[in-house]
Amino acid sequence: MGGLSPAMWRMGSERGPRTRTAGGRLMLRFLATRLARAALTIAMVVTFAFVVLRLSGDPAQIIMGADAPPEAVDAFRSAWGLDEPIWVQYFSYFWAILQGDLGRSMRDGRDAIVLVTERIPATLALTLPALAIKICLGIPAGIYAALHRNSLADRVVMIIAVAGFTVPSFVLGLLLVLVFAVQLGWLPSGGQESWRHGILPVITLGLGGAAVLARFTRSAMLEVLGQPYIRTASAKGVPWRAVVTGHALPNAAIPTVTIIGFMVGTLIAGAVVVESVFSWPGVGRLLVVAVANRDLAVVQCILLLVAITMVCANLIVDLLYGLLDPRLRAAPRKAA
Repeated sequence: MGGLSPAMWRMGSERGPRTRTAGGRLMLRFLATRLARAALTIAMVVTFAFVVLRLSGDPAQIIMGADAPPEAVDAFRSAWGLDEPIWVQYFSYFWAILQGDLGRSMRDGRDAIVLVTERIPATLALTLPALAIKICLGIPAGIYAALHRNSLADRVVMIIAVAGFTVPSFVLGLLLVLVFAVQLGWLPSGGQESWRHGILPVITLGLGGAAVLARFTRSAMLEVLGQPYIRTASAKGVPWRAVVTGHALPNAAIPTVTIIGFMVGTLIAGAVVVESVFSWPGVGRLLVVAVANRDLAVVQCILLLVAITMVCANLIVDLLYGLLDPRLRAAPRKAA
């Protein structure tokens, strides 16, 4: 036993299972807390969407038209339950969601979930390539700017990043259309007839996100590079490349992962403006049309989908924190 007394050996052998048990309890508590918060967040989004949509105007009057006779408008309200008190409508809607019924479109009577899921592939065809552009451009640019702080390359990268961050997506999209569609005639200005129609909207979505990632990655890297353990590793003669890859990058990854998680959560909601600019038939454009038409079930279904996507992305980010930083998953020890 290498000089250890039987009592010390027995205590050391029992510490492993106890530590694993405590770690498992902490993980279960962590998951339970996050799931409870996720359920509360989704319930709040559902409630907010329900109240705001009911206060924004009478959908019966908008759908039926200003010239519709009052009897037809009243019949429409009665058919869709809009003549009930708002609290009755709310609990009926909430109970239907718990049963998996997200309602039907007031425009064509189809299930709202069917209308939304039909548009999801078109939205993902834009947002997934745009997310790849954000990560592949933004993170390397931010790292390079941080490693060459105050150099000409750093200034150029930050100027481009600030410009990409401040210019609204619809302005950038219109500029791209003006240059590449109108002036040069290289690419189509809108629609979804071929893969060429998706180039401009993908670039519009990708450049703005890449600028955000570059700024946050640079800030995170500069903060880590100024820490004492970086100077200590360099003073010990560790090669600078090993210091960057082994110490700086893993510690700077946590805030960067947070931003990427937010971008993943907004894959659907983030394409609303761009899809409208380029007439792309995705979920974002469907949301704009449904809001204009007061198609309550469709709007509520899209907002619920966005909320679930955001919650799932945040939950994944929280789990990744434990993988990137072992201190976050270590069980707290009681003082002896």
